[in-house]
This record gives sequence, C-alpha cells and structure tokens, in this order.
Amino acid sequence: MAKTVLITGASAGIGFAAAELLLKSGYKVYTGARRVEKMRGLEYLGARVFALDVTDEGSLQNALAFVLKDAGRLDVLINNAGYGAHGAVEDVPLEEARRQFEVNLFGLARLTQLALPGMRAAGGGTIINISSIAGKITMPAGGWYHASKYALEAYSDALRLETAQFGVKVVLIEPGPIKTEWDNTALVNLEKYSGSGPYAPLVKRLTEKFRAGYRDGAPGPEAVAAVILKALRSPSPAARYPVPFKASLIIFLKWLLPDWVLDRALRFALKI
Repeated sequence: MAKTVLITGASAGIGFAAAELLLKSGYKVYTGARRVEKMRGLEYLGARVFALDVTDEGSLQNALAFVLKDAGRLDVLINNAGYGAHGAVEDVPLEEARRQFEVNLFGLARLTQLALPGMRAAGGGTIINISSIAGKITMPAGGWYHASKYALEAYSDALRLETAQFGVKVVLIEPGPIKTEWDNTALVNLEKYSGSGPYAPLVKRLTEKFRAGYRDGAPGPEAVAAVILKALRSPSPAARYPVPFKASLIIFLKWLLPDWVLDRALRFALKI
C-alpha cells in the first residue's frame, strides 16, 4: 500500500519539488499551502491539495482531519513551510520576530502534535523537518530567522529521542543556498526593515552576497527533494542531512573553527 504523505508549504520551492518527486515515486501525497492556485500542477499529477495556514489552529486541524478521512492514515509528515524575516535584530519589530517563530517553529510543532497520536497507533511513521544550515551558522541581519532554525534543530533532536520508542523517525533536512523563492522574500524583508538607517551599507553588501549565493551555481529544489526521498527510503535514516555538499562543508567549518576566526572572516567579507 502506498505511503501517505502530508507536505506543508508546497506551493513552490522545496515543498513543490518534494511533492512532485514523491508522487512520481508512488507515494500518496497531500499538499497544503496558503496559495492553493500555485499547487494546481501537483493536483494534475495526482496530489490532493488544500489551503493551509500553519499559524491557524483550525486550518491545521482541518488539514489533518481531511488527510485521515480520505486516506485513513498518515505515514509521513514533511514540515516544510517557512520564510525568512531578515533585517538587523535592532530593526525587526518583535511582532514580526514572533511571527517568524509562529511559522518556522510553533506551527510546525502544533501540526506534529496533531499527527503523532495516529502515528503511535499505527506503530510508526516519519516526520521530516526542513531546517537549514542557518540552524548551524549565523549571518548578520538574519538573527531572528537563524534563531527560529536553531530552535527547530533543538526541538527536532528532542522529538527524535522521545518518539523513537514508538517507531516514529524524525529527520532534519538542512539545505544551504537553493534556487527558490525563499531569498526573494528574505531580501524584501531585509530592505524593508534595514534598508535605510545605520545598517543600510551592510544591507547593500548582504543583498549582493545573497543574490550571488542563491542564483550563481546554486542547485534547484530538486536536489533537496532527492535527499528527502533518500531519507524516506532508508530503514535507518540519519538524524540530519545537509544538502548540497557545500552545506556540509560550511557546517564542518563551523564545527572546526573557533568563533573569533569565523567572526573575522565574516566581518572581512562583509566589510563590517
């Protein structure tokens, strides 16, 4: 019997690519996002699509109820919805910082709470949380985004240990720069909150770095989708999968080098 998968934030980027690949690989896929019209291509391929706002309790409950009523079970939950509220920590309003956590952590955690009883009753399941190397290394003007991803890493580690006894696997995917819409949103917020004022020169340099890193030679979301499929097919998946290789290298350097060396390197590169 085909395994049932629910993917959040599937209207573009990694979520869309993962849904497309899993459909082609024989999974029964349900996709949720605020922009339902963007998922019509997935619907054509056989996905069941619906509106989903991960910050809304009713929307989360309705999504899971729909999947369970239609498929009878949920085998895989892929928590992909997320965005970057970039800007200097001094500039970003705390209301926006809280929303960053609501989308990137608390909405994910609530949907996971709703999904776990069914997985326990079934004797197993897989939860894949789409994190980032931003949960391992921090750049200036991204403090709130990094904080949400650092928190997701710790949350997922605890969840993995707690649910293993029930046969539920928890996997972190840690993408580096990937060609998606993510960087456009991050840059809009960066300009909005810190494009003028004392951090404006830094924002200008960061914008140039962002565009180069996320466009020039960066792989597409299909690379992340392939790693998600690899994790799902593994009888004993790793706790975390950095992707692509460049992400693994960055994480290794973070582990290897003392903070003052990384600080100097970043300050030199960004002229701060």
